[in-house]
Amino acid sequence: MPYPQKLKDLIKVVEKTRPERVAKKKRDEEVPFLSLEQRAEMLKNHPDFKEEGRRPLAVGPSKGYAIAHEMADLLEAKSRLDPAKVDLGKVHYKTDVLVIGGGGAGTSASLIAQEGGAKVLLVNKLRHGDANTMMAEGGIQAATKPEKDSPYFHYLDVLGGGHFTNVPELVEALVTNAPDAIHWLEKLGANFSKYPDGRLKSIHGGGTSRKRMHYAADITGAEMMRTIRDEARNRKDITIMEFCPAVELILNEHGQCAGAVLYNMETQEYHVVKAKAVVISTGGSGRLHIQGFMTTNHYGATGDGIVLGYRAGVPVCFLHTVQYHPTGIVFPEQAEGILITEKFRGSGANLVNIEGEQFVNEREPRDVEAASIVKECVVKKKGVPTPTGKLGIWLDSPMIDLLAGEGTVRKEFPGKYILYKRFEIDISKEPMLIYPTLHYQNGGLEFKNTGETCLPGLFVAGEVAGGIHGENRLMGNSLLDIIVYGRIAGATAAQYLKTKAKDGRLNLEHVRKYNKELEEAGVGQDRVSPMLIPDYTDPKVRERQLTARYLGTIR
Repeated sequence: MPYPQKLKDLIKVVEKTRPERVAKKKRDEEVPFLSLEQRAEMLKNHPDFKEEGRRPLAVGPSKGYAIAHEMADLLEAKSRLDPAKVDLGKVHYKTDVLVIGGGGAGTSASLIAQEGGAKVLLVNKLRHGDANTMMAEGGIQAATKPEKDSPYFHYLDVLGGGHFTNVPELVEALVTNAPDAIHWLEKLGANFSKYPDGRLKSIHGGGTSRKRMHYAADITGAEMMRTIRDEARNRKDITIMEFCPAVELILNEHGQCAGAVLYNMETQEYHVVKAKAVVISTGGSGRLHIQGFMTTNHYGATGDGIVLGYRAGVPVCFLHTVQYHPTGIVFPEQAEGILITEKFRGSGANLVNIEGEQFVNEREPRDVEAASIVKECVVKKKGVPTPTGKLGIWLDSPMIDLLAGEGTVRKEFPGKYILYKRFEIDISKEPMLIYPTLHYQNGGLEFKNTGETCLPGLFVAGEVAGGIHGENRLMGNSLLDIIVYGRIAGATAAQYLKTKAKDGRLNLEHVRKYNKELEEAGVGQDRVSPMLIPDYTDPKVRERQLTARYLGTIR
């Protein structure tokens, strides 16, 4: 729907302050960045600072670690399987490397494992490519311009954005492999935005000291996924199974990860896969709607890989922090939660309150930016009310055309321009109404910079892995993460086959032990996990979605 008259009247306030804000931009006069002390104070408005929002885990290798209730509910839940009823002697599929999750990380891992001589079975819960990768818009960071940038500066930015809590070795591998990741994608056919002379375009992201954000308009993730998905589906020795999520890992008598039990969502059958190595690349958990927030995440982002790895003995880390993207659509309601890329702010759009005031530097790290918006709406009461009683902040996108020339918004942001046009809103002339939306799982399973976990034969890549981004991820490092660590996990898994993998009897003993631990702790007896698909038929879940009604597919 178009903006109702009440919101159109409020837009006039934005238009009144716009000329002076544009003039300040042209004079390079910015709202000052917050000091470290001011950032620490601002972050007290962030949802992560609500202690009542999390609890200590009662079971497992990270027992006592406090994480969000919604994630704890998944980990403190029984298996969907009764180990006594699963016939592991009947193996339905055999492969060298089993990759669980067909987004950017899993597809990258499959390609490199195949190049290493492995036969790969890639299984996905939904269709191949149905992942947060497809929905990532703004760009991918990489220090490809040595005359102005280097992995050194990229490294410092990543650490600073993560509040210096990141695992240094993981960050080092991320930034040093970044330029090659871009070259690899280009070699496979990815079309990044370029200048006429062939140089890659780049912009700033929040928390970056250099312009190293490369992009493909505002559909960067979709372009990357198109490229690697097509490559994987046309390669020999990569088999792809869709609508077949993994519901439990399988170990062997040597204590190695040796496969998984799959659930066919179409036939409702379980299948046993025997593998010499397993890569978990199942992505994030936005569909848990932590603390009742709307989400940018795709339908299948329910934290399944965390459950699989944790039950098998892999600790979790950094799950005490969750990333809320500062700019998610809050109106029109039908598009609620959808990401508005940080590239808008990097290109000059201001965030302004109901009085037309710019209240924060748009290039602050995401957690600071989100906390500033929450404070403006909840504490200072300067949010813009929507017709359903929610609050938002204006993202003044028309500034971009005034700064860079008419038609820039339509050219550089075709995805969002088309989306809003469906609601009779022209974002080159009218601002967007936004509010923070649940976006990224900062933490995950513990792993090494080789992609290995503490469980032999189990490797992880992408959003399911924790430690790279510390307590806050900077824009453009997730699309980088999935490519760099997807490739690393694929290469390490292929090497593992040749040097360490052993054949042996399969078992689900770890599942039996975990279920017993839950019983002894007196938790999770009424729940099963992984969730697989969010249940929007449950009134409590619909409430967490924060929409008046759920418009997607009910399953």
